Amino acid sequence: MAFDANSSDLTIGVVGAGVMGRGIAQVAAEAGMTVLLADARRDAVEEARAFCADMIARKAAKGQITEDAAKAAAGRIRGTGAGPESGYADFAPCDVVIEAVAERMDVKHAVLAGLEEAVQDDCIIATNTSSLSVTGFAAKARRPGRVAGFHFFNPVPLMKLVEVVGGVLTEPWTLDALTAVARRMGHHPVRTTDTPGFLVNHAGRGYGTEALRIVSEGVCGFADVDRIMVEAAGFRLGPFELLDLTGLDVSHTVMESIYRQYYEEPRFRPVIITAQRHAAGLYGRKVGRGFYEYSEGKASKPADPSPPTIDPKSVSVWISRRFPEAAESLAKVLAASGARIETGSRPSSGALIMLTPFGEDTTTAALAEELDPTRAVAVDCLFPLSRRRTLMRTPVTETAIRDAAHALLAADGVPVTVIHDSPGFVAQRILACIVNIGADIAQQRIATPEDINRAVELGLGYPKGPLAFGDALGPARILRILDSMHAFYGDPRYRPSPWLKRRALLGVSLATAES
Repeated sequence: MAFDANSSDLTIGVVGAGVMGRGIAQVAAEAGMTVLLADARRDAVEEARAFCADMIARKAAKGQITEDAAKAAAGRIRGTGAGPESGYADFAPCDVVIEAVAERMDVKHAVLAGLEEAVQDDCIIATNTSSLSVTGFAAKARRPGRVAGFHFFNPVPLMKLVEVVGGVLTEPWTLDALTAVARRMGHHPVRTTDTPGFLVNHAGRGYGTEALRIVSEGVCGFADVDRIMVEAAGFRLGPFELLDLTGLDVSHTVMESIYRQYYEEPRFRPVIITAQRHAAGLYGRKVGRGFYEYSEGKASKPADPSPPTIDPKSVSVWISRRFPEAAESLAKVLAASGARIETGSRPSSGALIMLTPFGEDTTTAALAEELDPTRAVAVDCLFPLSRRRTLMRTPVTETAIRDAAHALLAADGVPVTVIHDSPGFVAQRILACIVNIGADIAQQRIATPEDINRAVELGLGYPKGPLAFGDALGPARILRILDSMHAFYGDPRYRPSPWLKRRALLGVSLATAES
């Protein structure tokens, strides 16, 4: 079917004048489209129009658009008398109608039925759902081929991403048209199939759930995980800071929903921590208390423990050469501290033993080289050691050994987080899960590698997309981490995706698509 997304008289209908609906209306109007806005609550339409006009005027005040352009854009948003009681006859001239009503399929089906009685046969009907099946929504349609998902992110004017979701019955022209509309709105469209969580919410399962699992195992605390992921791994927010920002009333529900919708796929398995804190009403910033307590919007976090004080020259350190590159980077840090570094093939009887494993805990790594676990510690060398360092002990590491290692690693002022034994430390575990889930999204052909990376960067704010992260850290290294965790736990949660495993074995990029 012919569809011109750049037509000067393109008309967009928006059903639902809440936060999402008004955001969609604003970006459509700014892109030169006529917007017809409806809501079951009549006052909501005028409130939304006034809100959009104010937001657009602010852009003019900042010089981002001209005053004339702002007035014209605000004038293109028109209220209608359309609604569940009066019908949707006012939407007859629409080229596209986007529903942004409550996340209940019965409510959405009622809107769909009303729209199909009013709009032309070539009018696209899109749902902005973030959690419901597009196929299930379209199943009740008279013409399901013109029904698709068009999932924006909040706040719509700032989050320049939209998922264009094809249901089982959606026709290709519908997806092409919505992709073009998204581009006209100034958004980046990513095409995805109709799966639970679509692309972005699906890809986001690795960050928070693995962090929760780490804390549930007693490896370290919430603030420890956040500091490692922000300062060492380069994320904007730690997983627990992010959960507090989004609100556990939302995040816990999404965790459980996606886990159930995927028939209890182990990769998405939640832990009891969120259920308990959800029941206690510890939702996060919105209530002043979550994983942290908040005062005037600022989180109260425990301070880093002060490192022990020792004379570096009194310590003799032996570094495992099992992973030469990691050993070299660690040796530079320790040499700068003034410690005496042993160069023999085996440690002396009194040496502090330092290991640099990938995917293993300190216990496993020490025993693999037949080293004394009471004198062994491990340092995570997945990321540069210049911002924050993670030190891991065994259950039997002597306190004096742990303290000496802590003091040496902190001698130059770089903070150190000391954790209990954990296969994959903290950052390795979380990054491996992020990469693995991204690889499996590619394996299932839910989206292209390019779209997976771009959507995660835009929608989740990660430093890199999951496949780009895997390529930067090394597919073979990520595979090693996952294999080691899988062997230790025996949990299919850590089984490597075929997409990752094949590309790691072949030595090619994770972003390599199949022809």
